[in-house]
Amino acid sequence: VKQVANLTLVSSACGVVSTAYASTKESHPYLRSVCDAAEKGARSVSEATASCVQPVLATLEPHVAAANEYASKGLDKLGEKLPILQKPVEQIISDTKELVSSRVADVKNAVSS
Repeated sequence: VKQVANLTLVSSACGVVSTAYASTKESHPYLRSVCDAAEKGARSVSEATASCVQPVLATLEPHVAAANEYASKGLDKLGEKLPILQKPVEQIISDTKELVSSRVADVKNAVSS
């Protein structure tokens, strides 16, 4: 999970979503109340789940470690094959806009000639 969260694309996307969420809560007082209640409920569920799951995870630790190792290797290979994962969301959006603009310009030039 940490390795996925540290991918530039994932961490920047989380930042964008977090900023939008905070801005929305700040701008809309009624939504803030709903969001605060949802956050409190999510925290309670997470805490209850963590305390129940902890003994099971301790028993499964060797299996979890092996799965973690395979997942880590898979993510490394995925990162090599998909360099887009190492770019922030803003750069991907900018690159996409630039590519689309370039293609549209090419089409316009082809049609006009």
